[in-house]
Amino acid sequence: MNADNLYGYIPSLAAGIIFIILFAGTTFFHVFQLTRERCWYFIPFVVGGFFQIVGYICRVVARNDLTSVTVYALQSVLILLAPPLYAASVYMVLGRTVTYLRAGNLSLIRVRWMTKIFVSGDVFSFLLQSAGGGLMAAGTAFFGFFVIVAAIFHVRINEHPTPKSRHERAETSVQGWRQRNWVTVLLALYVVSALILIRCIFRLVEYKDGFDGYIMTHEAFGYIFDALLMFIAMVVMNVYHPAGILGDGKGGNRRHSEYSEAVQL
Repeated sequence: MNADNLYGYIPSLAAGIIFIILFAGTTFFHVFQLTRERCWYFIPFVVGGFFQIVGYICRVVARNDLTSVTVYALQSVLILLAPPLYAASVYMVLGRTVTYLRAGNLSLIRVRWMTKIFVSGDVFSFLLQSAGGGLMAAGTAFFGFFVIVAAIFHVRINEHPTPKSRHERAETSVQGWRQRNWVTVLLALYVVSALILIRCIFRLVEYKDGFDGYIMTHEAFGYIFDALLMFIAMVVMNVYHPAGILGDGKGGNRRHSEYSEAVQL
């Protein structure tokens, strides 16, 4: 990084355009799913998608002005802050899944506090990362704690199933994994959580390496370990969208079979 080139390389036009298109596709499909199912708890996830779109637009624009601090800061911050927004929706999905299964007694954290604790922690992480990427270690550790809470709940409900969880698991064993139920919701959460954690670890290593480090000055790493992973995370949630099971998250009417058929086409 220097005064003549804040990036340490010439941002790739092709890669930027490809990911603008990819993120636009999955994000607008999420907008359709959100408005159709009225699952407002997925708004942060969608906002994260728009952050990605604008962030990569800025990277394309940056090719024409490698010295613009405004463009550099905007693309960096937007791409950095998208995953915490994904995480906010993921936290709320777990709480709603526990409620949907009527299994509050099996959760490590009471359902009434789960969303408040994790989303509050996510907001704190969001603010820390806004102040500087080097402070994301706290957010990574907090997200890791969430994964542990989700895994403990999964183990407990397998050992002590509720009538609702038992019935839906039986449907899965008969109809196969194309059947959407609480199991596929949790599996989707695990996949997305793993992708976010890998991306966070990459960013930690990148910032530890410094602004003039090998990772920071080679654009391919960012596209492989951030852009690609976050795109996959968004697509996973398109395919296994929790609204197909949880609906609006407040016990509203669900179009379970209709929704599943639409996604599977």
